[in-house]
Amino acid sequence: MSAIAGIFFLDGRPVDRLVLERMVGSIAHRGPDGEGTWSEGPVGLGHRMLWTTPESLHEELPLVRKSGDLVLTADVRLDNRDELIAALGITSRPRQEIGDGELILGAYEQWGERCPEKLLGDFTFAIWDRRRQELFCARDHVGVKPFYYYRSDRVFVFASEIKALLCLPEVPRRLNEVRVADYLVLGFEDKSITFYREIFRLPPAHRIVVGREVTTVRPYWTLDPTREVRFSSDEEYTEAFRELLTEAVRCRLRGAFPVGAELSGGLDSSAIVGVARKLLGNYANTQLQTFSAVFEDIPECDESQFIDAVLAEGGVEAHKVRGDRLSPLADLERVLWHEDEAFFSAGLYLGWAWCTTAHRHGVRILLSGEGGDSVVSHGIAYLTELVRKGRWRAFAVETGKLSRLWFYSPWGYVLNHGLKPLAPQPLRLGWRMLRGHNRLRWWTANTIINPEFARRTSLLERRQVLGQKWSEPVRSLREDHWRDLTSGIHPFSLEVADKVSAAFSIETRYPFWDRRLVEFCLALPPEQKLRGGWTRLIMRQALVGIYPEKIRWRTDKADNWPNSIRNLLMLEREVLDEIILKNPQVIEEYIDVASLRETYHRFVSKGTPSDALAVWRAVTLALWLRQTGLSP
Repeated sequence: MSAIAGIFFLDGRPVDRLVLERMVGSIAHRGPDGEGTWSEGPVGLGHRMLWTTPESLHEELPLVRKSGDLVLTADVRLDNRDELIAALGITSRPRQEIGDGELILGAYEQWGERCPEKLLGDFTFAIWDRRRQELFCARDHVGVKPFYYYRSDRVFVFASEIKALLCLPEVPRRLNEVRVADYLVLGFEDKSITFYREIFRLPPAHRIVVGREVTTVRPYWTLDPTREVRFSSDEEYTEAFRELLTEAVRCRLRGAFPVGAELSGGLDSSAIVGVARKLLGNYANTQLQTFSAVFEDIPECDESQFIDAVLAEGGVEAHKVRGDRLSPLADLERVLWHEDEAFFSAGLYLGWAWCTTAHRHGVRILLSGEGGDSVVSHGIAYLTELVRKGRWRAFAVETGKLSRLWFYSPWGYVLNHGLKPLAPQPLRLGWRMLRGHNRLRWWTANTIINPEFARRTSLLERRQVLGQKWSEPVRSLREDHWRDLTSGIHPFSLEVADKVSAAFSIETRYPFWDRRLVEFCLALPPEQKLRGGWTRLIMRQALVGIYPEKIRWRTDKADNWPNSIRNLLMLEREVLDEIILKNPQVIEEYIDVASLRETYHRFVSKGTPSDALAVWRAVTLALWLRQTGLSP
């Protein structure tokens, strides 16, 4: 977790060093271990350093080639260092002296604009190429490292956080109403949009080349939905999965400071802790620290029995925070400053608590099980695939076993994964019309968005275009899995989590989002994801001995919503009343206030998660708009 920033004046003006330093200073929390700036004529690059890996202790950025023709700034952790060192022919020097930034610069020299294709890990970087008078930038495959930018006819400016861009006077500070509309209906498919007009995110797996006349943005990698992995036995599949997950964790343990891991008690975080504990057991005086939230006063949220089962196997130093004593709105003003935007996750306060505790114990690297559900896949869409192939007996058997294990009506599986996917789209649309559903009226009635605002932002049309890949029923499990993995919600979630980690100078790493593991899991046969009613089968089979059996075969998962609902009503009622009932003016142009108040009263009386989420979105948006004072 470091920080990058830069300016390229396309009209030839020289960079004001004070403005560049102000940009870098605004994101100093991301890198407390050093600051660097470089400028030459119309170009300036900046960096804040956070030491995490052994190599970073010896690295200084921005990095300037001896010839002066290439300059790099980067936030990076590379996982294929040995491969790159060999390919670039720099094997004569000690590896610990070769920084990841130097490897990226060497890769650009050797492969040019194709260099991101050769990199494995989490990264975002910018390279000034004096010979070509171009700025070349790229972002990692899944979007772990953020990259924001603004471009006009006169300037291109970029940074790890939006607040750094706003240090430049000519960057506009105007509200992007289209993003407000997306936010209110949980729209995530636009991977470049932000709450600021004309400020964009570089999508994951994309590069951007900025010249004085032309700027091009294009992908350098796409996830291949046609690739298949075929082995001859379950044992070969599970061995391959175990090796890939172990390697993904091993790469992310590379550090020069204490390492921690989130531990919720679920399959994913417990797997990461189990693998990391075994790997760290090979090193003397190295112990994994774990961070968990417990809910002693709210048993339906509490996972202590599973957390303690993992801890009982030893090899870790455990830290627990009382989640039942925390409010989702706690310290929200500070959180919103770090986030730069309103955010949708009402459970973010738990991550904030973990990072607070981790920072206090000197942890700079935090492993997370985030992404496990999507990367491994529950495999439920295999039911639809069985129906489409006419394998009705297999469908019936699998449905029966699922319903018994997961306590869900078999008729629900039949309806949602058997009958609905087979119905032609005209039939589905006709049924809705017969029931009197005007598409916009029906859709907006199920949200708190102001219908007039939805029309003004062409929200329905926009959603139809962005959601095109979701409009047709899936035909196979692999297609459903690919849709999930390429959904825009993942980079949004990673960016929100990034700001929390950055607030405490912590780098969160995600083993499940390792590109090799993602590609492997997508390519698996469906029977490795769902069989005999067991979802995520390959992971359950591969991790024998990695964590306790009571976790490996668990079929339930605690829901944090009861805690969020209770504490919102118990600790934050005054704030909610003030915004929703007394002073909603800042959001009334975007939100149907009458609908919001109706939702709020229902939330107070019944406490349903859907109503809680709607209230959360409205209140967070209002507080953020008040804090920033933004208007269109």
